[in-house]
Amino acid sequence: MNASEALGRLKRLRVPAATTADAAAVLGVSGEAASHMLRRLARSGLVTPLRKGVWALADRPDPLALAEYVTTPYPSYLSLQTALYQHGMIEQIPSMIFLVSLARSGRVETGLGTYSVHHVQPAFFDGFESLPDSGIKLAAPEKALVDFLYLSPTRSRLFAALPEVELPRGFRRSVAREWAGRIPSQRLRTIVARTLDDVLARGTRVGRKI
Repeated sequence: MNASEALGRLKRLRVPAATTADAAAVLGVSGEAASHMLRRLARSGLVTPLRKGVWALADRPDPLALAEYVTTPYPSYLSLQTALYQHGMIEQIPSMIFLVSLARSGRVETGLGTYSVHHVQPAFFDGFESLPDSGIKLAAPEKALVDFLYLSPTRSRLFAALPEVELPRGFRRSVAREWAGRIPSQRLRTIVARTLDDVLARGTRVGRKI
């Protein structure tokens, strides 16, 4: 099988990325042969290695659309600074792509950018929607803000300061408070609820040290 035929079969999957095992099944070859073919395609710039055993198939891969493949087999969604920016709530473009996931927290370096993965408890893993055109899972404005506040008490400097935030039209304060109330830890729930009330009381634009 030549590279062109292999690429055509992979494209028919109609997914933004595939694992080596997926490719082996589609191409009808062993995992080793599939890995060899994918590396060959990558050298030609026809696919992009995302992380070990995962390959982006699009001609121009969208890093946001590939977020879930970074944490597979665990689910994830775009949130925190990335979602705040996508909703027009902050002006500064994030230097990394921020994900909330059931996977372990960590930083994943790829050829398409750096992904910052942040673990939450299963009970707090929700509050996102799949965008109709791309299928990208993006936190709602309220959940993106609460996710940020939820992670602020951690030792990570990434959440030490809340950027200046503009609450978008239609921002549902009651929904944000509801999410704060669902935080499993009572201590953390109290901290986040207090901070959220302070943020909301400041009006549409806020910028404060957590």
